[in-house]
Amino acid sequence: MDLGISGKKAIVCASSRGLGRGCATALAEAGCAVVINGRDKAVLAATAEAIRAATGVTVTAVAADVSTAEGRAALLEACPAPDILVNNNAGPPRRDYTELDREAMIAGVIANMITPIELIQAVMPGMAERGFGRIVNITSLSVYMPIEGLDLSSGARAGLTAFLAGVCRTVADRNVTINNILPGKFDTDRLRGGFERGAKAAGIPVEQEVARQKQAIPAKRFGTSEEFGQACAFLCSAQAGYITGQNLLLDGGLFPSGF
Repeated sequence: MDLGISGKKAIVCASSRGLGRGCATALAEAGCAVVINGRDKAVLAATAEAIRAATGVTVTAVAADVSTAEGRAALLEACPAPDILVNNNAGPPRRDYTELDREAMIAGVIANMITPIELIQAVMPGMAERGFGRIVNITSLSVYMPIEGLDLSSGARAGLTAFLAGVCRTVADRNVTINNILPGKFDTDRLRGGFERGAKAAGIPVEQEVARQKQAIPAKRFGTSEEFGQACAFLCSAQAGYITGQNLLLDGGLFPSGF
C-alpha cells in the first residue's frame, strides 16, 4: 500500500533502537527522509547506516537527549520543517511511588509530557501553514491500565494525552493530525530488562517468567518493533487524515475492554 508520504520529512525521537527504530524504519520504507535520534552515538550511527542500506532514503542522525532544550534544538536544526513528528522518550525507571522525590517527579513529567508538547509547539505552525502534518506520540498501555511501579510514567503520559485532546481539534481542518500509540508488551530492551526482576520477585527461573508473561497476553506473544512501526507509518499516511485525537492500543488483547 502506497502511504502517500514519499518525499516527506520526519523527525523520530529516541529512535536508535526499540519502538522508535521501528517507526523510523517504517517511515523510511514509505519514502520519507528521516531524522533519527539517540544518546549512544555508536548505536545511533549503526541504526542510521542500517536504515540507509535497507531503504536508500536520506537518514540524518542527531545524537542528543531530546529532553533537553539543546537536544530539541539540534533535532529542529537538522529538520526545520518536518512533515511528520514521532514523539518518543524513555520512561522513568520502575519505582514505588513512595520513593519518588520532587526532582524525580519533575524529570518524569519533563521527559514524557513537557518535551513532546514543546516539540509540537515548534513544528505545528509550519505544518498547519503547509497543509500537512502528522504527529504521533508513543505513550503506553499504562495510560489505560495501571502498572505497579510505573505511576510516574503513567501520569505524565496520561497528562500528555489529555493536553493534546483539545489541541488536535484546533488544527484538524488544516490536515494536521495528532494521535497516540499505546504499546503493551513489546520485545524491546526495556521489556527484557524486567524479566530478571520479575523472576526474582516470583522466585522462578527467568525463562519461566518470560513464558508466564507471554501466556498472560491473549496473542500469546510479545509485539515486534516492526509491526509497531508499520502502525505508526499508517497514522502518518495521507490516508489517515481523518483520524485525529485517537489512542491506538497495540497490546495483543492484554487490556480487557469492550470500547
